[in-house]
Amino acid sequence: MPRDAYVNGRYVPHAQAQVHVEDRGYQFADAVYEVIAVHGGRLVDEEPHLDRLDHSLSSLAIAWPMSRAALKLAMRELIRRNGVERGIIYLQISRGVAPRDHAFPKSKPRPALVMTTRHARRPNAALLEKGAAAITVPDIRWQRCDIKSVSLLPNILGKQKAVESGAYEAWQVAPDGTVTEGTSTNAWIVTEEGELVTRHLDHAILSGITRQAVKRIAAEGQIKVVERPFTVAEVHEAREAFLTSTTSFVLPITSLDGDKIGDGKPGPISRRLREWYLDHMDSPPSDAAA
Repeated sequence: MPRDAYVNGRYVPHAQAQVHVEDRGYQFADAVYEVIAVHGGRLVDEEPHLDRLDHSLSSLAIAWPMSRAALKLAMRELIRRNGVERGIIYLQISRGVAPRDHAFPKSKPRPALVMTTRHARRPNAALLEKGAAAITVPDIRWQRCDIKSVSLLPNILGKQKAVESGAYEAWQVAPDGTVTEGTSTNAWIVTEEGELVTRHLDHAILSGITRQAVKRIAAEGQIKVVERPFTVAEVHEAREAFLTSTTSFVLPITSLDGDKIGDGKPGPISRRLREWYLDHMDSPPSDAAA
C-alpha cells in the first residue's frame, strides 16, 4: 500500500514530503512533537496526548496550526490512507518558515505541521520473556524536559551508548544521583514493600502519557504508587524495575549497568501492569462515539 505523509495541509507521497530549508524546526529545533499509538485503527489516549501538545506549544509560544477538531480529522484521514491498524502517528509542529534569526520572527509565520505514520513491529518475544537491560548515563539535557521539543541530541547520545553497550535503554541520572527518566521512556521501580515508585512531575522529566495511564491503572488495581525521586542505588535494591512509553508500553528492566535487578527476571507486578495496560489499549475511550 502506498504511504502518505501530511505536510502543511496536503497529503503527499511519503517519499516526496518536504519542508522548507528555513523552517525553524530544521534550523533551530524550534518545534515540538507528539507520538500517539494506534491500536485497532484507533488513537490511544488521544486527548491526553493533545493536552500535552498544547502544553508544549504554549510553553514555546507557538500557535496551533489548526483547531484541535481539525487536527483530529487530519490524523484520522492519514491513518485511514495508510491503513494503519497497529502502529503510531507522529506529529511535528514548528514555528514556521522565516529568515534565519535567533529571535522569534516579527512576521509571525504560520506554524508548520508535518505528520507521518508507521506500522508497529512485532513484539520481541525474547525481550518480553527475559526483560530488557538498561545502563545509566549522566543527564545532560536542558532544564525544560517537560516540553516535548524536537531538540533531542542528548537523548540520542544516551540511546546510542545503550545500543553500543548491548542495552535497550539508558536511564539518565541527575547530579544528585537520582534517576530522572530514560532517553525515550519513563522509569519505575518496585520496592521490597511492593510500592511503585516513579519520579514526580517537574521540569526534569516529560509527563509520559503511558506513565499517566499506568499510574491510574495501578491505583485501580490496589497497587500503591509513590511519586518521588529514586537513586541508582535504590534501583539495584529494588524487587523489580520497568519502563513505560507509547511504543514500549510496559517493559520490565531486569538489569542495570550489568547487574541484575531482583532475580534478573520480569517480576509479577511488571507483568501484571503490562497485561492491564494492553487491556486499556483494547478499551475504547468513553467519548468514542464523539
